[in-house]
Amino acid sequence: MSASSRSRNPASRDSSPAPAGAPPLWRLLTHCADAVAAVQGGRSLTEALDACPPALRPGTQALSFAVMRRLGLARRLRALLVPKAPAPWVDGLLLSALALACGTEYSAHTLVDQAVDAAKRRARPASGLVNAVLRRFLRERDPLLAQAEQDDEARWNHPRWWIAQLQKDWPDHWQALLQTNQQPGPLVLRVNRRHGSRDAYLARLRATGLDATPVLDDGLLLSQPVPVHQLPGFDLGDVSVQDTSAQRAAGLLLQALGPSLRPGTRVLDACSAPGGKTAHLLEAADLDLLALDADAKRLQRVDETLQRLRLPATTRATTRAADAADTAAWWDGRPFDAIVLDAPCSGSGIVRRHPDARWLRRPTDIPALADTQDRLLDALWPLLAPGGHLLYCTCSLFKQEGGQRIDAFLQRQPGASRLPAPGHLLPVVEYPEGGPSGGSPAESAGPRDPGDGFYYALLRKPATR
Repeated sequence: MSASSRSRNPASRDSSPAPAGAPPLWRLLTHCADAVAAVQGGRSLTEALDACPPALRPGTQALSFAVMRRLGLARRLRALLVPKAPAPWVDGLLLSALALACGTEYSAHTLVDQAVDAAKRRARPASGLVNAVLRRFLRERDPLLAQAEQDDEARWNHPRWWIAQLQKDWPDHWQALLQTNQQPGPLVLRVNRRHGSRDAYLARLRATGLDATPVLDDGLLLSQPVPVHQLPGFDLGDVSVQDTSAQRAAGLLLQALGPSLRPGTRVLDACSAPGGKTAHLLEAADLDLLALDADAKRLQRVDETLQRLRLPATTRATTRAADAADTAAWWDGRPFDAIVLDAPCSGSGIVRRHPDARWLRRPTDIPALADTQDRLLDALWPLLAPGGHLLYCTCSLFKQEGGQRIDAFLQRQPGASRLPAPGHLLPVVEYPEGGPSGGSPAESAGPRDPGDGFYYALLRKPATR
């Protein structure tokens, strides 16, 4: 799980700007400026959008996602036009208007008029500055863009250190990865096999005018994203939203358990929120599962998900707020047959769903997160029963949070054996390990999506001490 806050429904958060009859643009720009100012101040976009009035949230969200994907360019343009940054909200408004003016969401002149209107209503003394800056941009657009795009951060809309890290880790794919981050991720569903087959659910989708392509064992890649409550049976737990890459976790772990998998197999999901992998495991097998998360508020979402899914009494799930590494505070001394460690990470593999993640991270975060990942691995390994399996995963593209962590762990635990697992999955179709859908050739028809960026390693403990 990314250390940054994830959205309740990341795949469906992207949407087009508000249609005719929706709130006026100046109101949306007002709240978009709030959201951008929050990100500039180090707060997540999810948190900022949660503070937005519900009626304005969809339109504000659409605008703020577009701004995040062009924030590097907007920052450079604003610096060229106003070298000294104005007050945070005014800066957020200028960045929003400049970013949107570089896209196709609205006409440039409409944006200027509505941005000035927003400034007059929220920060009247700054309305003249907003008007002057944006009209100068319209007059000098081409030379300003040409000058701005000489800067890598403006050209690629990612921090320079992030670009450099991808160039180092993925010299053949770094450009494709940066470009992919500029596109919204598709809506991928996971059918609850306890409630019926995937084929049956696909027929229900098609009866409502929706279409999808099968991926992996339980997934459906929708041809068109829709709000989740428009999905048949969503509120009854028939289906959930989960990206293709994340859906690999349950299958990897349960397949590794093989003949040892039995009703009541004891499993730990060490960093479980928001609960997608927890739920998938319980949909697939009768387990005795403990779901931990250090954030009690986010753990509530795991409880809500499990309640919605209406799982049978043959499976047992317990949730607990605790730091997984502080085992003395929560472990009862009984070993686990299997552990899932979806470790806190940079979230660099899910930027297309969380476009603010790139702007919230700092280069110093990566070694600090790597230390946390090492600490969790070392703390949880002794809790695994002899012959047990540990599945380590991160939603990161950076090798320091993936293969390098496992290589270092195996040096510390020479008795651990490494089993086949995908390793690094990149969200680009041309990367062969990812494939178009992560499935079989029969699944290649229809929409193509490689899934989010992930890393998976599967470890086995020696059968005897």
